[in-house]
Amino acid sequence: MSLHTVERKGIFAIVLASVLWGTTGTAASYSADVSPLAIGAFATGFGGILMLITAWPGLKKDKAKLLAYPFLFIVGSACVAIYPLAFYSSMRLSGVAIGTVISLASAPFFAAVIECLYSKTRISSRWWFRFLIGAIGITLLAHGKMPGPLTISQGHVQELGILLGLVAGLTYAGYSWVGKQLINRGVKAQSSMAALFGGAASLLVPSLLLTGDNLFATPIHITVSVYMALVPMYAGYLLFGYGLTSVDASNATLITLFEPVVATLLAILLLGEKFDMLGWVGMGMISLCLLLHSYPQTTAARQSTRHR
Repeated sequence: MSLHTVERKGIFAIVLASVLWGTTGTAASYSADVSPLAIGAFATGFGGILMLITAWPGLKKDKAKLLAYPFLFIVGSACVAIYPLAFYSSMRLSGVAIGTVISLASAPFFAAVIECLYSKTRISSRWWFRFLIGAIGITLLAHGKMPGPLTISQGHVQELGILLGLVAGLTYAGYSWVGKQLINRGVKAQSSMAALFGGAASLLVPSLLLTGDNLFATPIHITVSVYMALVPMYAGYLLFGYGLTSVDASNATLITLFEPVVATLLAILLLGEKFDMLGWVGMGMISLCLLLHSYPQTTAARQSTRHR
């Protein structure tokens, strides 16, 4: 099999993973009377357990390295545990499109701040320019959503949803940074992610005793819960990991920008969410911000490859 064919399969796997992740908000909306905390806890908790089982041989080999950095493990696991709770709550309160876009759009900014504070990386003027575009886009998007048949978020409730979206972005950036630090310290990528998600599962699964009373009340609830754990969480991360074996991380990041596009289109087509021109302009600015954020990394990666 040629290198070009392997790379094309890797790209397709990442695109498919992005499509699966983009369905989470729409899928969760079909269990509207189930707590978003329960949906997030079940999907990430049981998805994390499946990841642990899959990565168990590698985890045994990397056990000593993981135990050597308990602070990173605890912080990373906490971020993984908080992320789905904030993410699904954000979508419930502010709508699928807004919750998804804000969570994903804010993550790169928080990642840059974390790198600046802990890795002593200087934030460039280009970063501030991208941040300004993204901040304006988020503001326009938040004010451009039109009331729809499934809209429950008005006033302060929607503002709380936006705030939770920012929390989701922060925690996503947090566990991504921790995962990278563990990998840089010699832990395999699969072991690193499995350990963090497994640690989060130990917190999320017990929380279902308080929030999951309605999780399996109807066949639809059961279907949504199982789908969320098996497809977007478990299968999505397996596809993404497979893609990373042949695609550079910078290119993979650019490809996964397809996720908010899928989430927004599904919200419009299936859930009846609507945006006025202001909202669409905001969506465009956020997309531009994400593309500008990824483009320099992609270019650098290509240059690095040429000089090897």
